[in-house]
Amino acid sequence: MARVLIVDDEPAIVELIHDVLEQAGYETYSCDDGQKAWELIQSSRPDLIITDVMLPSMDGYTLQNQIAQTEATSKIPVIVMSALVPAKTLFRNAKQVVGFMVKPFTGDELVQKVQEALGARPAAEPEKKPETGEGQGT
Repeated sequence: MARVLIVDDEPAIVELIHDVLEQAGYETYSCDDGQKAWELIQSSRPDLIITDVMLPSMDGYTLQNQIAQTEATSKIPVIVMSALVPAKTLFRNAKQVVGFMVKPFTGDELVQKVQEALGARPAAEPEKKPETGEGQGT
């Protein structure tokens, strides 16, 4: 199961992203500040990072630069989100930034971006219910 780190200082946004991605079968965890996120990224190596631009202690732009400049983390894909459309231009040359989402966005848009970022690999296999044999002619 792919592990997604959500970095945003707005609890409502974190909860929304968490709920949507958990329903889609992804494991999520979160952080509300850029510096703490950097420490968490180094220790936990998520499969994908979704980060806001405006963050306390270290903004999203600086965070993605740290990720890119560190060999151990430079291959982790990043999706950037912001309410400010012009912020997208800051990230246009960042190789590991694989998506940009303008807030507000829908759950379907989020899941599509995550699937694209992870190479469309499925989040998790849906649980199969065991066949009971009821209703079958025996």
